[in-house]
Amino acid sequence: MTRLKELRKEKGYTQIKMQHLTGIDQSDYSKIENGKRYLTFEQCRRIAIALDTSMDYLAGLTDERKPYPRSESVKNQK
Repeated sequence: MTRLKELRKEKGYTQIKMQHLTGIDQSDYSKIENGKRYLTFEQCRRIAIALDTSMDYLAGLTDERKPYPRSESVKNQK
């Protein structure tokens, strides 16, 4: 999950900020970043929205950080 940590730090976010943005408890978020816990689909989705990237990038399926065009319903969730 190094990509997750890199993106968070590049944005200047703390794990507490990520908790506020995603609703994922800070201790759980820390475990996810350190590879001690797996992401659920919903957690991955929330993190991708918060960090303005794609779930594919977080999963290592692409090296493209830019997210796909978002639907209007997702844009309104920020």
